Amino acid sequence: MEVQALTKHCRMSPKKVGEVTRQIQGLSASRALEVLQFIPRKSARLIEKTLKSAIANATHNAKLNPEGLRVKIAAANEGTRIKRFQPKARGSAGPILKRMSHIRIVLTDGQ
Repeated sequence: MEVQALTKHCRMSPKKVGEVTRQIQGLSASRALEVLQFIPRKSARLIEKTLKSAIANATHNAKLNPEGLRVKIAAANEGTRIKRFQPKARGSAGPILKRMSHIRIVLTDGQ
């Protein structure tokens, strides 16, 4: 059985979050939590929070054993962008895109 958790509109680019999600994909849920605690990045804290939410969803909603869970999918998809403009030379304006990401973690019980 599969259980998922989503964190939407994280103020971090999907490229930065994706580097960390690739490291936990395929690991057991408990091992993934251990790995995330030793990664010194802001994105690791966001992914850890989402992973804990997915584990809670699995134990509470689906009545699954937390020891048997594995990370099937850990993905960082692109969210909306905040658009800002910075003044440039000769009266023009240069765009600044502040990217957001949606973190999706899918856990499976191995069946």
